[in-house]
Amino acid sequence: MTERPLLPLLHDAPVERADAARNRAALLEAAGRLIGRCGGLERVTMEAVAAEAGVGKGTVFRRFDSREGLMAALLDHSETAWQASVISGPPPLGPGAPPLDRLLAFGRSRIEATLLSADLIRAAGRAGTRSYAAYSFVAMHVRHLLTELGVSGDLPLLATALLAPLEVPVLEQQVRVEGFAVERVYAAWADLVHRVVA
Repeated sequence: MTERPLLPLLHDAPVERADAARNRAALLEAAGRLIGRCGGLERVTMEAVAAEAGVGKGTVFRRFDSREGLMAALLDHSETAWQASVISGPPPLGPGAPPLDRLLAFGRSRIEATLLSADLIRAAGRAGTRSYAAYSFVAMHVRHLLTELGVSGDLPLLATALLAPLEVPVLEQQVRVEGFAVERVYAAWADLVHRVVA
């Protein structure tokens, strides 16, 4: 009897052809250059990305559907690079450092990355938050570090409590509205970590 091919799982990403992957990368690089040159996202339109990449506007729309889709792809691209630094980058953010050092480095890096990407996160939609996959990654990482630290209690909820202050709405309120220094925000977060770990 011949084996039936397995159906793709609901959350599996479709397999991308090599030429499609190259085109996608070229469009994301073009969008990244525009953001750097324009100093922000306001002027990064589908038309501008098409012109920068030397393709027709229809190509950009077919690839990303909308400007929001393009921003989401850019956000996923930067999030993937950040995740790589957590998974295999140098310590203390990457492997090789004690778990408490890794958790503290994670918080500092996440604060900086969130503030740096705040406009992009909003432009990507989803009510100003990162994707479910991105949040799942950070939640799993924090739970893993809490386990290594021997923390007892409801680890999924403790991880959520540690992650909530690192999200865009909270950080923007504290840093951009109330004018708190980033170092003050990080110090308070590190204090929270020490209380949870203790």
